[in-house]
Amino acid sequence: MTHAIPAFDPRVAFRLDGTVCVVTGAGAGIGRAIAFAAARSGARVQVLDRDAEAAARTRAEIETEGLAAADWHADVADEASVVAAFDGIARAEGRIDSLVNNAGLAIRRAATDLDLADWNRVVAVNMTGAFLCARTAARHMLPAGRGAIVNMSSIMGLSGGGLYPNISYQTTKGAVVNLTRALAVEWAAQGIRVNAIAPTWVRTDFIRPLLDKPELVARMEGATPLGRVAETDDIVGAVLFLLSPAAAMVTGHTLPVDGGFLAQ
Repeated sequence: MTHAIPAFDPRVAFRLDGTVCVVTGAGAGIGRAIAFAAARSGARVQVLDRDAEAAARTRAEIETEGLAAADWHADVADEASVVAAFDGIARAEGRIDSLVNNAGLAIRRAATDLDLADWNRVVAVNMTGAFLCARTAARHMLPAGRGAIVNMSSIMGLSGGGLYPNISYQTTKGAVVNLTRALAVEWAAQGIRVNAIAPTWVRTDFIRPLLDKPELVARMEGATPLGRVAETDDIVGAVLFLLSPAAAMVTGHTLPVDGGFLAQ
C-alpha cells in the first residue's frame, strides 16, 4: 500500500521569495527589523518611512547583505503621500504582494490632559494611516487575486493597560484589531489575507521614555509571565509567518506576541 507524500514543504512555505513586501515605519525599531527579516526571507522589501534619511539607511544596510530593497518617503497619515508611494512601488516592481502596517505614534498622557490635537495626531497615524495603507495596497493586490497584510496592533489594543496613561494609543490599537477583522472578511473572496500582531513592550526607541524608568521596567517585567521586555527579533517571526504561504488559511486573526501578558 502506498501513501501520498504530504505536499507541505517548510523550506518553501515559510519563505517570501520573489515577493514585493512593503513595510511602513521601517526606518527604525520593529519596522526596521521586519524589513531585514523579510529581505532575508527572499522578499524585495520596500522601506517606507516619514523620515526619508532613516528609510534610506535601512535600505542601504539591507543591500550590504546582497539583498533587494528600495526606500520611499511617505507619511502614512497623508493620503496623497501614501498613494504616491504605493503607485511608485507598483510601477517600479510591477506589483505589490504584501504590506506590513507598522508605522505608529504614542502620546502617553492622561485622558484629562490630552488635547484634541494630540488625540487626532495619534488617530491619524495609528488608525487612519493603517486604513489608508491597507486600502491603497489592496487596490494593487485585487487585480492579482492575492495578497497578505499584517497590521500592527498591541497588547494595549486588547487590554486597558494600567501601568501608565496612554488612552489614544490604546483606543487606536483596539481599532486596528477590528479593522483587521473587517478587511479580512471584505477581501477574503478576492484572495487577500489580513491579520495583525499584538506585541508586548519591545526594546526600541519607541518606548525609550519608559525604559529610562527602572521602576516602570520592573513593573512591565512583573506583568509579563515570561518576565522580560521583548526584543525586536522576538516580533519578526510572527509577522513573517502571517505573510508567508504557511499561513494560507489564516485571516482576520490578531496574534499576541506578548510573553503571556494577555493570558492572565
